[in-house]
Amino acid sequence: MINSLNATSANTNVSASKPASFPLSMPNLLLRLEGFAFFMAAIAVYASQGFSGVAFALLLLVPDVSMLGYLVNVRVGSRLYNIVHAYNLPLILIALGVALSAPVALQIGLIWFAHNSMDRVAGYGLKYATTFKDTHIQHV
Repeated sequence: MINSLNATSANTNVSASKPASFPLSMPNLLLRLEGFAFFMAAIAVYASQGFSGVAFALLLLVPDVSMLGYLVNVRVGSRLYNIVHAYNLPLILIALGVALSAPVALQIGLIWFAHNSMDRVAGYGLKYATTFKDTHIQHV
């Protein structure tokens, strides 16, 4: 009991030393700004190709279907979520779309990349296998 009280007061002192006016750490802020830059770049490239804004809006949240893996368990859910929310697969799809002159692949890849970037801006990063809220950016 005494040890838990000491730990609580020690944690209070540590959190009290952080400036209240700037709740984000510098790495957290940089990751969010990076996500914002990628999000805006994806939108700019998408628009420059003349792709449908309606399709963009309708498909933007499709990658979040990967959260259904959490219905199995946290380990499966985090792995599936991370596979879908890493930048690797949408970048491969974008590259294939450009290399093969396949506009649908490019369109889907850009929407997917935009989604992942938008998630980074919101603070949703890649998941640890502990709980859904533990990400590489923060504990949401």
